[in-house]
Amino acid sequence: MNLNYYSLLLLFSVLSFSQTKLDDVLKKYNSNSVDYISVEELIHLQNTHQNIKLLDTREASEFSISHLQNAIYTGHEEFNLNQIQHKIKKQDTIVVYCSIGVRSEQIGEKLQEAGFKNVFNLYGGIFDWVNQGYPVYNQQGKPTQKIHAYDRFWSRYLEKGQKVY
Repeated sequence: MNLNYYSLLLLFSVLSFSQTKLDDVLKKYNSNSVDYISVEELIHLQNTHQNIKLLDTREASEFSISHLQNAIYTGHEEFNLNQIQHKIKKQDTIVVYCSIGVRSEQIGEKLQEAGFKNVFNLYGGIFDWVNQGYPVYNQQGKPTQKIHAYDRFWSRYLEKGQKVY
């Protein structure tokens, strides 16, 4: 067998292991109260649906380093539905995200309790988005390679980009 075969086998093993680790951590910390949407599903929806609202549920320091294009900052600890209610409608498809999808589930639950029906949690969060090669943007709206990695523990799930703490 040639070197390319072994390289592909190693890459597949690493990607499978990373996904398995993410599966395990999300099962540990989440209750699946908010349906997940994968990065691929979100990309498809963005290409076919007009009323998608992306809500970044990380802290302000994380959002300022990088976020998904056109994301609305909500925060986590300081989340206040009244402050963003004018930007979202009950009939919108709302995708919440954070670093990997734990904090965003909590905000998604609050939105559901407030009567929002089409709420989804981005599986793997901004980390999986970046790991799959999709762009993120800084506070000036310019593409960036810098990703706020939250802390050293959670940063193990971020495989691409320049980690910022």
